[in-house]
Amino acid sequence: MSKSALAFWTIGPGQGELRPEPLNDPQAGDCLIRALYSGISRGTESLVWRGEVPASEYATMRAPFQTGDFPWPVKYGYCSVGLVEEGPTPLLGRAVFCLYPHQTRYRVPATAVHPLPAAVPPGRAVLAALLETAVNGLWDAAPRIGDRIAVIGGGTLGCLCAWLAGRLPGCAVTLIDTNPNRAEIAAALGLAFAAPGAHGADADLVIHASGSPAGLVEALRIAGFESTVLELSWYGTRAVTLPLGQGFHQRRLNLRSSQVGSIAAAQRARWDYHRRLALALSLLDDPVLDRLITGEDSFTDLPAVQARLARGPGDTLMHRIRYP
Repeated sequence: MSKSALAFWTIGPGQGELRPEPLNDPQAGDCLIRALYSGISRGTESLVWRGEVPASEYATMRAPFQTGDFPWPVKYGYCSVGLVEEGPTPLLGRAVFCLYPHQTRYRVPATAVHPLPAAVPPGRAVLAALLETAVNGLWDAAPRIGDRIAVIGGGTLGCLCAWLAGRLPGCAVTLIDTNPNRAEIAAALGLAFAAPGAHGADADLVIHASGSPAGLVEALRIAGFESTVLELSWYGTRAVTLPLGQGFHQRRLNLRSSQVGSIAAAQRARWDYHRRLALALSLLDDPVLDRLITGEDSFTDLPAVQARLARGPGDTLMHRIRYP
């Protein structure tokens, strides 16, 4: 069996290439994974692609199996699904999820892989990392039964947050996006849809995931008295200006952040990262989530795909990469 693989590297601003990658020598308890699919997490990977990771966050932004350092060259990614070709007997031949960059084959400790539930097909499991982020966001947001919940930003993360919130009893969830084509996705997920400016200022909870400062301004506008605005977007090196005058203080709004690198405080005493990701994988048993995978390309085309998505993502949500 070959001792090398191919991996995708970002090598400069808007530049990527496939590079040969040596496989580590096997250690006790390791798994050798042959990749089936990976997913492009467009928000974060676009910032990496453009070189917009702040120098202050170079250490905290490292992916679990990242190679290289920001800004470039760097092997980055965290949505990989593959088959275990070598490893502990209970895992041999199993389809697994791993927080690994885009690479054809790789060797990792068995503790780093997560077997897929029987009801979750490998092609859908590329959503696991973003669903884990959405789970953590809902934990931080702490919605209540019957809440009016608005989710601003109909990207993959926003759709997953809205879908999770929509499963809470009595909650009325509205997905808000500038792209009217997101209305079809919202309907498939069982959600209401609105354009910016069309939602009243009465939301019990607002989750912002658009990645746009204008979206966060809209979130503050529609938040009801003493409600929470949860910020899930990450802006990299961009500065964000907010209208914290006007009614922000009079309405006693709560603006808080959420980030998947730390488990939400209310759960931290009992949950670890492995349990949280296992939960996310178990929630992927709903076929409606296939609607969030809007395109697929071959791994050999990945440098061109990353460049294309950076230029104009259009209606892309999760873009899936297929391996030979």
